[in-house]
Amino acid sequence: MRKAYSRRAIRLEEMIMHELGRILVQEIQDPRLELVTVSGVRLNTDLTVAEVLYTHGQSPVRHSEVQQGLDAARGYMRTMLGKRIKLRHVPELRFVWDSFLEETIHDPPIADT
Repeated sequence: MRKAYSRRAIRLEEMIMHELGRILVQEIQDPRLELVTVSGVRLNTDLTVAEVLYTHGQSPVRHSEVQQGLDAARGYMRTMLGKRIKLRHVPELRFVWDSFLEETIHDPPIADT
C-alpha cells in the first residue's frame, strides 16, 4: 500500500484516528477491546483504504483475540465513522498491530563508544 502525503490525507488520517479512539472508548462493548489504543492511521493514495495501527495493554498471548474483536467490530466502526466524519466514501478499515513501542522497549539502541 502506497501512503498518501497530501494535506487532505494527513488531516483525514488525524480525524479517523481521533474518531476511532472515541468509538472504541464510548461505544464498543466487546471485552476483548478494553485496553486497545489507536496509535496511528495510514491512508493509501486514493483514500480508499485506511490502515489503523493499534496497541493494547494486554499480554501478547491475547493479541489474536484483540485482532478478532477488531475484525468483528470493523463494519460497525466504519458505519459510525461515516456518520461522524460525513464522508462520501468511507475508507476500508484494516487493523494492523503497531509493534513500534514493543520494539523500542525490547531492543534499545546501541550507544556508540
